[in-house]
Amino acid sequence: MRAVALSERDLLTTKFRNDPRINQQIAKYNHLELVLNEDLFGPLDNDSVVIVVQVHTRITYLSFLIRSLARAYGISRVLLIFSHDYYDKDINALVETINFCVIMQIFYPYPIHTHPECQQNTEKNSGNCNRAEYRYHNKQMDRAQMKHHWWWKANYIFDQLEITRYYSGLVLFLEEDYYVTKDFLYVLEMMYERTDDLCPQCNIYTLGRHGQLTMSPEYNSEIYAEVEVLPWNVENNMAFAFNRTTWNTIRKCAKYFCSHGDYNYDQSFEYMSRQCPEGKLIDMTVKKTRVFHIGACSTHIGPCKRYKSLSNVQNALRIADKSSDMFPSDLKLTGAWLNYSQRHYRLEGGWDTNVDNELCMSMISPARRISPKRAKVT
Repeated sequence: MRAVALSERDLLTTKFRNDPRINQQIAKYNHLELVLNEDLFGPLDNDSVVIVVQVHTRITYLSFLIRSLARAYGISRVLLIFSHDYYDKDINALVETINFCVIMQIFYPYPIHTHPECQQNTEKNSGNCNRAEYRYHNKQMDRAQMKHHWWWKANYIFDQLEITRYYSGLVLFLEEDYYVTKDFLYVLEMMYERTDDLCPQCNIYTLGRHGQLTMSPEYNSEIYAEVEVLPWNVENNMAFAFNRTTWNTIRKCAKYFCSHGDYNYDQSFEYMSRQCPEGKLIDMTVKKTRVFHIGACSTHIGPCKRYKSLSNVQNALRIADKSSDMFPSDLKLTGAWLNYSQRHYRLEGGWDTNVDNELCMSMISPARRISPKRAKVT
């Protein structure tokens, strides 16, 4: 099903921001569950990796991420899902050009750009925003949407999407302004395979380190790559992966995730992991990042020149791509800390503990039970 033609100008005007054609197209995309390139690369199995990219509007950064994914080892075995919270025909067209793996696109069903009546938190329109079609009335709804979007796509992929119905392997979460190394899948799969002997308690895996723009040659790639184990925390929140078993644990602790008064899903995860008796997340993380954050701007930093540092980042990434630290033959556990410290993070807000919590909890659907015949990990 091809998208209904809407110009960029249409999307940016008040007249069309609530155009029913956008909402209809979003609903059609999600209903069709259109999978591309399956005829070239075959169906998904549990030895594959599902990669989910959270996409907003930054097409330039997204194009760099796609370029890096195309060069990655083992990418042809991946199901690559792009989850959008903004309907943009140029971004959709970019995704449809991908020819190196199986892909699909899904759309967050309550995007704020199609609900202009809820653009302000005023008494006059708070009544409208409580209706089902106007899910937001938060002063910082653009921030709240990030957490809602992440939570919706996780529920949708694990418990509703047909192509992942019997899938129990790893799901890796990325964002549009990341860039991956050539060996990121190789290292992730090695970490997953070594769980039993390196860290039986580990149930989440992290490939990214904030602030790292190079792979410093501190070890010989022919011997090992260093990993460490620690409880989930927001400092190691880039490019993380887990399987259905971990997801079912997270689902049981949903009330802790949804009720935490912060728009950041990583901080909500840490709160959940600290507070829920069944939900502790133990993270195996690489000491040398395999995923880089190339976005010059972020929600926390505020206004900036969007692509000011892109050339510096590109140079660092060229160095990383040529690094001798790629494709280690083994992993070495260099440290393990299984208990949380007493440190607590300041709430960033942007989350209505009543309305946002209600929407968050409404996205949960019954867990799928998979027989051992269907799945290697149950």
